[in-house]
Amino acid sequence: MRTHGALRDGDDPQWAVCSEAAAREVTAGTADQAVVCCWTGTGASIAANKVPGVRAALCTDAYTADGARRWNDANVLALSLRLTSEPLLKEILDAWFAADASEDAEDRENVAHVGRLDRVRADS
Repeated sequence: MRTHGALRDGDDPQWAVCSEAAAREVTAGTADQAVVCCWTGTGASIAANKVPGVRAALCTDAYTADGARRWNDANVLALSLRLTSEPLLKEILDAWFAADASEDAEDRENVAHVGRLDRVRADS
């Protein structure tokens, strides 16, 4: 496990920088998944989602985390530091890491479509 930001000496602690760094590790293949956070989780998810190939999901409960992994094949979990208590964090992380991406053809096509959106954006 690698950390970025305030927990790592010499790193820029800004949420946008940390989220981008974690997301780039996922797209580079040095990490299978990443967890990013900021006060609301929104900015961290936006920054991570700017990296092509990332599907970051802001999750505030275990059901959403499970669905993000299962139906969206999300590879970055975004969390709110303000809203997420320690017991809730455990539930979210347990659900996130226990879930596998769906093999359903419709779900896979939706994920593939999102991937094509990355390429369209890069070509613009």
